[in-house]
Amino acid sequence: MKFIVFSVFLLLSTNCLALPTKHNLDFENIEGGTPKGWDISDTNVNYIHSVDKKIYQTGKYSGSLEFIGDKAGFELLRYTIPAQYQGKKITLRGFIKTENVTDGGAGLWMKVTPGAAINSLQDKAITGTTDWQQYEVSLDLNPLKAEFIIVGGLLAGKGKMWIDNFELLIDGQPIEKAPLKKKNLASKDSLAFKDTEFANGSNLTLANLNQFSIESLALMGRVWGFLKYHHPAIASGNYNWDYELFRILPSYLGAKNTVTRDKILFAWIESLGGVEECGECKATNSNAFISPELSWITNHGMSIELQKKLTYIYSNRSQNSHFYIATERTGNPKFTNESAYTNMPYPDDGFRLLTLFRYWNMIEYYFPYKYLIDKDWALVLTDYIEKFINAKHELAYETTTLELIGEVQDTHANLGKTNKINKQRGNYFPPVFTRIIEGKLVVTDFYTTNEKENSKMSELVGLNIGDVITTINGVATEKLIAARLSHYPASNYATKLRNIAPVLLRSTNNTTEIEFTRDKKSTTKQLKLYKQHDLKMYRWYRRDPDGQSFKLLDNNIGYVTLKNIKKNDVVAIKKKFINTEGIIIDVRNYPAAFVPYTLGSFFVNETTPFVKISKMNLNNPGEFTFRIPLRITNSQKAYKGKLIVLVNEFTQSQAEFTSMAFRAGHNTTIIGSTTAGADGNVSYIDLPGNLKTGISGTGIYYPDGSETQKIGIVPDIEVLPTIAGIKAGKDELLEKAIAIIKDE
Repeated sequence: MKFIVFSVFLLLSTNCLALPTKHNLDFENIEGGTPKGWDISDTNVNYIHSVDKKIYQTGKYSGSLEFIGDKAGFELLRYTIPAQYQGKKITLRGFIKTENVTDGGAGLWMKVTPGAAINSLQDKAITGTTDWQQYEVSLDLNPLKAEFIIVGGLLAGKGKMWIDNFELLIDGQPIEKAPLKKKNLASKDSLAFKDTEFANGSNLTLANLNQFSIESLALMGRVWGFLKYHHPAIASGNYNWDYELFRILPSYLGAKNTVTRDKILFAWIESLGGVEECGECKATNSNAFISPELSWITNHGMSIELQKKLTYIYSNRSQNSHFYIATERTGNPKFTNESAYTNMPYPDDGFRLLTLFRYWNMIEYYFPYKYLIDKDWALVLTDYIEKFINAKHELAYETTTLELIGEVQDTHANLGKTNKINKQRGNYFPPVFTRIIEGKLVVTDFYTTNEKENSKMSELVGLNIGDVITTINGVATEKLIAARLSHYPASNYATKLRNIAPVLLRSTNNTTEIEFTRDKKSTTKQLKLYKQHDLKMYRWYRRDPDGQSFKLLDNNIGYVTLKNIKKNDVVAIKKKFINTEGIIIDVRNYPAAFVPYTLGSFFVNETTPFVKISKMNLNNPGEFTFRIPLRITNSQKAYKGKLIVLVNEFTQSQAEFTSMAFRAGHNTTIIGSTTAGADGNVSYIDLPGNLKTGISGTGIYYPDGSETQKIGIVPDIEVLPTIAGIKAGKDELLEKAIAIIKDE
């Protein structure tokens, strides 16, 4: 998820914007009460942004930015566009209106990343109260290096500003009419797109492999992936690199010894064309947290000639732009121009091998947590070659891919678009929500149906909250769970159980036989199952979008749940709870709004670092460096009471990031159990057979470098729910939090 001050919000709450037909530069496209595509950094709690329906320069709406706090600083209201245009100069024009702007000024702001920012305050800041007036700023545009264009309004100091009717011009021409980059790697004119020879199959049959063939394929997987991400000709989109694999494999697998094999590889690389010397290519940063792993080039037994060729390509590798890889504006990798081959639900031998090679190399070069994988990643490549080739039907292919994904141990990594796995698991679901409590499968809630509301479901189902299901169709639940572990990818064991428990009763039949215990008595019954659309199911917890996110409990204790929180709630929470004995923040959910800075600032006495983030280097695949730690700026009216944060296995990703922000508070205690251990913006991956997956694309760490991946947010006090507590309807974590605040 997630550096300069103004990019943090984007890290956790948005994905890179696709290029729209018409940009929302006039604020007329409203979504969820805010202008679509526009946001602020949320790092400065003294400013808010909104859409104004009464004051506008044109159309029906404008955007506004207003100082509302105690301590003046600055804030940006901004809009981001991919830099896909050719030209020398980019100009931003926009209308601004102000009201009582003091201690700074208002103006336009623009940045082309990577590069410097410019704002109209550098010429003359707009102060006081002014009517609508058009302003202009310009920047040089370097099409080769530019990745994103960020435009907006800047308010420094106090007061309020409105912005509206923006225009972006490239060399004097409206951006909608500006030419795309001459070297537009995603263009349908790229040679890679014109190559369609293997669109319907690889025509390869890979069977009866011997040990030499497997070792040769493992080497091919490494060389193919290395060339894909380093060779300038491939980076330029001159080759459909999937299909080049299919072209080389017949002769390559025909080699009977390493000498012949290496000669084939060398000639293949030579056929790609010469590689010019690179004046921009830099050695790995001496401060890199993770360096590229390239020792295989010299220790894999390849010929000296081939080693020198690969080393030369690395030293003169592709720079700045690439057909197959880009960087999201949040810093995580974006895998581009990767076909999912939707026309082949069961890919043939060549395409199944391609799945392994594609995914393995994405992890090898762009997964920030590769070093945390328990299994040697190089061995994974070798071990899965036969598994993929021997996957003789669609279900076996999907299952093998799922197991491969599970090897990376990342809760963000799962498998979507599966046809046969979903069919095997069944279309009938239980009317109960179950969790693993004290190592047992326990009924913790009921889904409602069209027949009954929640209060009547126990009578309809014949089960009670707290019942322990011991067998399903005569098989012990412990055995069923163990059999499913490899098919439910997750960062840690607790999260695997979280994902398995609610669907353990899923079936291809509309009934299932269960044995359950209640009050030490065992009972067997037929449990009716339902089609998914007949149940009002939820994934991890019930969310009430219209529910109140905060309330005052007994003993002058404030309670906040992030599952319903809205940005505007933060001001009310601070005002209502400033004099309470303690505040409990429930993060056993996924936050409905991004609040680490706005709410987190309430609990720190001084500016406090709380997280640092690693970022990939597009120009040196496999290199990750740390950014400057992110900090929470203290509020002038910091909260003096105790802060208790509740976490468990449902605390994942942005919820974990937010918990880290709260942990920075001067009087914070985190209680609960292991969280999901998956933080960082998700990078999405397409695989042959129309399979979809993803990975945590940025590394999230505490300021001292301690990992959160796999480990999660470790509570200061471990509190686990009990079967007795579930049965009694207790929230044992909440009770413990109240007791801590009351010093009981």
